[in-house]
Amino acid sequence: MAKHKDQFRLHSMCRVLRAQRSGYYAWQAKPKSKRTLADEALLVLIKQSFEESRSIYGSPRVHCDLREDSVLCGEKRIARLMRKAQLRSVRGYKRPRFRVGMPATTAPNRLQREFTVALPDQVWVTDITYIRTHEGWLYLTVVIDLYSRAVVGWSMNSTMTTELVLDALMMAVWRRRPKTPVMIHSDQGSQFGSDDFSRWCKDNQLVPSMSRRGNCWEHQCGC
Repeated sequence: MAKHKDQFRLHSMCRVLRAQRSGYYAWQAKPKSKRTLADEALLVLIKQSFEESRSIYGSPRVHCDLREDSVLCGEKRIARLMRKAQLRSVRGYKRPRFRVGMPATTAPNRLQREFTVALPDQVWVTDITYIRTHEGWLYLTVVIDLYSRAVVGWSMNSTMTTELVLDALMMAVWRRRPKTPVMIHSDQGSQFGSDDFSRWCKDNQLVPSMSRRGNCWEHQCGC
């Protein structure tokens, strides 16, 4: 009745619910119980722990957090108060699934595990990985100069496409501006075996090189 008093008249609600107005006024004047006051004070601590965890902690972790601060309460009580306050923890994300297609064989293995390079901008290695964030999974492409092991280009996107790889290579070419052709070594991912990737490498003096399928030792420098 107190929740809907702005929408309906008290007299009408009492008549429909067969309640006495005197009982409603007596309930309003009744002070809060010790349990209710304790729950309100505990909820303040729960919200503080929940917000400091960036909405990650559920009731078990909040319970451990409060116990470390010498706050004695049960986990079920914390779970009840969190449900009442609609405090829901951020659950883990499922790892993205990949479709396995035919391996790309557009370039031979020119690197041949020669991971020691005498000069910069002779050999670059690149690969794609994925990172979990609060917004979901993001794909990251990194280009590394094999001479210094420095990152010369990178790109991040929510989809794993050829453009993701080309953006990282474009950054590397723009930053380094190599004077001579550069070998770019990768695995046999479909992005590195696409026609767009081959044409872009040809137009920018990059010589593709690919490790054998399923052989991480030939591509460990880019992992």
